[in-house]
Amino acid sequence: MSSSPLKLGVLLWNQRAEWDELREAAATADDLGYDSIWTWDHVYPIVGGSRGPILEGYMLLAAWAAVTKRATLGLMVGANTFRNPALVAKMVTTLDHISGGRAVLGIGGAWFEEEHVAFGIDFGSGFGERLNWLDEAVELMRDMLHGEEATARGRYYHATNVRNDPRPVQERLPILIGGGGERKTLATVARFADAWNIGGDVERVRHKDEVLRRWCDEVGRDEAEIERTLSGGSLVIRDSADEAARVAREIGSRNGDWEGPGIVGPPELVAERLAPYVELGFRHIYADTPAPFDRETLERFVGEVKPLLERA
Repeated sequence: MSSSPLKLGVLLWNQRAEWDELREAAATADDLGYDSIWTWDHVYPIVGGSRGPILEGYMLLAAWAAVTKRATLGLMVGANTFRNPALVAKMVTTLDHISGGRAVLGIGGAWFEEEHVAFGIDFGSGFGERLNWLDEAVELMRDMLHGEEATARGRYYHATNVRNDPRPVQERLPILIGGGGERKTLATVARFADAWNIGGDVERVRHKDEVLRRWCDEVGRDEAEIERTLSGGSLVIRDSADEAARVAREIGSRNGDWEGPGIVGPPELVAERLAPYVELGFRHIYADTPAPFDRETLERFVGEVKPLLERA
């Protein structure tokens, strides 16, 4: 894993942002050479309060496919509770065709109860039940993306001999699972995922990675087959700490008086904060990028921070 190329992504927050801004930000990230572009799968804002506008995730990905050329596109991560998993396999396959083979199926157990209640979506009895749903759903989606006539394992989902025609453009459309639950989520990652996403401090990430490796040993999976992706947090890059803090306050104000990005300063500081994760083997790092989508930070993250991390 340590010899794989370093990849950078951006997660463009779909809350409190206009479509024109989101379109321009995705096109800019693609032109700058980012490897991946993501958005949330939420129907209410999740930062700075739940009131305010937010656009739907899969529709955004399809629209971005038409204005980008090279970056992969995915939800970080999809809410498994929102959609029938057989339909998700069909949707992401369609996205793969629209984008010319650039789709990633991001999926997780879901956590935001308020939006489920408001939209009348079943939230289950608790996190444990939702993770059981996730495990069954991912197995079904994996089979469908392989081109098999798939039948759900049963209890939660009931697809029967379901076909996914046409197949994805990619020979193996990647499934990315987000989360760090040690009893269920990481077991599902070990069995079915092509990529895994986690965030937090270095010690937390190191521990979760060790647990995943143990699950891979238990299920007979080569852990190196699973790409590690890191939620690197939100950031503002400027030469001056004062100027970076000013921009961070503006971004925070735009997002419901949120306190603003957590990594604020020059490229060297950002690289110093992220280098320990790269050393752990997390060679695909994305930055949370809220509206109003600071172009200077986008330019300097890929143009200045990435070379520093590659030399780390």
